[in-house]
Amino acid sequence: MNDITKKLTMNEIAILLLVGLAAGFLSGMVGVGGGIIVVPALVYFLGFSQHSAQGTTLFMFLFPIGILAVLNYHKAGYVDWKAALFICTTFVAGSYFGSRLAVTIDQQTVKKIFGSLIIIMGIKMLLGK
Repeated sequence: MNDITKKLTMNEIAILLLVGLAAGFLSGMVGVGGGIIVVPALVYFLGFSQHSAQGTTLFMFLFPIGILAVLNYHKAGYVDWKAALFICTTFVAGSYFGSRLAVTIDQQTVKKIFGSLIIIMGIKMLLGK
């Protein structure tokens, strides 16, 4: 999905919604989501360039913390606004349910989940494309 002006397919929309839900859930549960989950998912599942994945993910954090970064990526043509909106809608729900679960799990288990996610995603980024 390197051409950010193309029409999204139903499969791509489903992937974007699932990515948003998973990232929101993990954000609520262990405090990760945007850079660790969404960026690699856009790159590996939808074929985004690294720049487009980063710019699109930053849109999720637009208000108030990422607005200047998003503007820079947008000016360079690296923000897929449609994809970011789909992810945002489910990120909210996912973060709510992830946080509800996280507060019921002991701290050691949450730390292990967090550490495992970072290691898995780091290995994937280092050894992947």
